[in-house]
Amino acid sequence: MAVLPDLPTMIAITMETALTKNSLSELSINLEALAANYHFLAEQSAPSECAAVVKANAYGLGLRPVVRTLEKAGCKTFFVATLDEGLTLRTITAKTIYVFAGVTEENNVAFAEASLRPVLNSIPQVKLWNSRGPSALHLDTGMNRLGLSKKDFLKLSTCISNGTVIEPTLILSHLACADEPAHDLNVQQLKKFQALRPTFQSSPRSLSASSGIFLGPSYHFDMVRPGYALYGGNPTKNQPNPMSPVINLKARIMQCREVARGETVGYGATFRSDKRRQIATIAIGYADGYSRALAETAHVSIKGMLAPVAGRISMDLISVDITGIEGVKPGDWAEIIGSTISVDDLAKCAGTIGYELLTTLGPRHKRIYIGAIK
Repeated sequence: MAVLPDLPTMIAITMETALTKNSLSELSINLEALAANYHFLAEQSAPSECAAVVKANAYGLGLRPVVRTLEKAGCKTFFVATLDEGLTLRTITAKTIYVFAGVTEENNVAFAEASLRPVLNSIPQVKLWNSRGPSALHLDTGMNRLGLSKKDFLKLSTCISNGTVIEPTLILSHLACADEPAHDLNVQQLKKFQALRPTFQSSPRSLSASSGIFLGPSYHFDMVRPGYALYGGNPTKNQPNPMSPVINLKARIMQCREVARGETVGYGATFRSDKRRQIATIAIGYADGYSRALAETAHVSIKGMLAPVAGRISMDLISVDITGIEGVKPGDWAEIIGSTISVDDLAKCAGTIGYELLTTLGPRHKRIYIGAIK
């Protein structure tokens, strides 16, 4: 006799099925492009190891398919932000996993049981974890966020010398301004990191994420750890993007209507038509990661032509001006991100960064994976 799932599970299954079959927006993720980006970054940083940052559900693109693809591409080390992310990732891969948040008294046993490597950010964390297994040490070289001060770092080196602390498997720091190559802080942080090279001599070192790779070999050390660039984001601000595009986001046109001169569109009546215009309403909104900041600053692409957003962004819908675009009808697709409008283009319109845009793309988008590596 078959055992039925409980009611919450049945509801979840039903909702997931409905979203998959009937979604009004599609997020296509090109896994071949993802693999190509990994290979490109590995070549740029060779002979250093190229790890991968897959926190926040692989920047919103789906942890399992992304990690499987990167594994096939040769990635041996992964980074996530939290213990829960690490535990989920451990069900997908047996490779090395570092967790940026470090350990607490409540979770250090779970780290050890799952063979996760915490990134230790303070002396209390080092004392808590010591002898439980491999770990990384995070040295603050100028970001003033997480990490050990130089004083604490040197204190630990003495403890390692006398055998009271186990030597870490990785020493890392993080660049605050890597996307601005001319910024003075890049060189300052590099020098601070280099100055501590004699400390923990046998421990590999890592300083650079995506943008840091393009600052040159002196920033590569033993390991680089790209994230955003893997997913097609531009790691070289104000320069042509060297990465292959990974995502394409499109949404259905729900309705088309004519708006007379003087009529308004959307909440707050912020868009007032200056003449007779054609308006299309599209099935995407701020619940899907299309920020309210994009109101009347962004465009979508319909039939290869740009259509500006008209009025405010609603939870589920946006309106765009399709005046002059022939043959638009309900059911047609509008490209939100793709060959015409990049992730970075859209983020700029919202006054934010592509990282935020990627990680807020909502679950209502039907995920379609292209070119999965078997």
